Amino acid sequence: MNNSVTIPGTSLTKIERERAFNEARRYAKKSRSDRTWRAYRSDWALFETWCQSVALAPLPAEPETVAMFVASQASDGLSPSTLTRRLAAIRLVHLGAGHASPHNTIQVTEVMRGIRRDWGKPPAKKTPAIDEDIKKMVDAVEPETSKGLRDRALLLFGFAGAFRRSELVALNTWNLEKRDEGLKVTIEQSKTDQEGQGQVIAILRQSESPYCPIQALQDWLTVAGIERGALFRRMYRSDKVGSTRLSSQSVAMVIKDYAHKAGLDSSRYSGHSLRSGFLTSAARNQASIFKMADQSRHRSLDVLRQYVNDEDRFKNNAGDDLL
Repeated sequence: MNNSVTIPGTSLTKIERERAFNEARRYAKKSRSDRTWRAYRSDWALFETWCQSVALAPLPAEPETVAMFVASQASDGLSPSTLTRRLAAIRLVHLGAGHASPHNTIQVTEVMRGIRRDWGKPPAKKTPAIDEDIKKMVDAVEPETSKGLRDRALLLFGFAGAFRRSELVALNTWNLEKRDEGLKVTIEQSKTDQEGQGQVIAILRQSESPYCPIQALQDWLTVAGIERGALFRRMYRSDKVGSTRLSSQSVAMVIKDYAHKAGLDSSRYSGHSLRSGFLTSAARNQASIFKMADQSRHRSLDVLRQYVNDEDRFKNNAGDDLL
């Protein structure tokens, strides 16, 4: 069989069409992060299971089916944000199968409106790991082990860069550029840069401090023998450095582990605590909100203004000296 024969009505051979199709699938997959795709697969599986339990069709689903599903999920205590993601997964599967999506029909939107009004809870916030907390955590590290040096670098570098945990574990050696003052770091893709144009931040060297993020990272890379590829990697038994990139979930586990070792309440910390801790510490230090934005790469200054306001709430308060 000759695979190079031109398909009638086209100017592409069969092989070329397959190659083009595979390339299109590859780029479509990159439209969202791997973490988001995993969440969507899980969301759709949950919807299918629920539909089976009530003998209703998941694909194509009727608007009433989706409305009952989100109502059931809300009754189980799920937040509106989680339900919104569930609806996004339902939309993608329906559109991908060539069906109209029921996610934004009046039946579903009205139920979601009621869920949001009934929810009425402020978003749960984890404790920011401010500079004093980070130092306590770092002091609990075992620096004579490779894992200890990795975790030390993870905590200090993650804090200094105000990184999201997904950004931190995605860093590679080629994202670093040495400067006299420290390191210039290129973040290839992030939550606010889905197109992958790249964002650049600076990590300052703290030569006189035992908590220098640059030195901590260099110590880890030297001991681990990392010259190319992922900066932060999994560890195996006998303190052996692996070749696999550290996961985002592992960052949260490291933070919680050292919070516990430092005598802090580990349940109050999360993978976001490094980023929020940097911004809280910077606000306490009266840093410029624009400089904070340069480091955190927030698109909206309103979010950063909240950090500043939280720290300034008791300064020059309107009730000062009234009683």
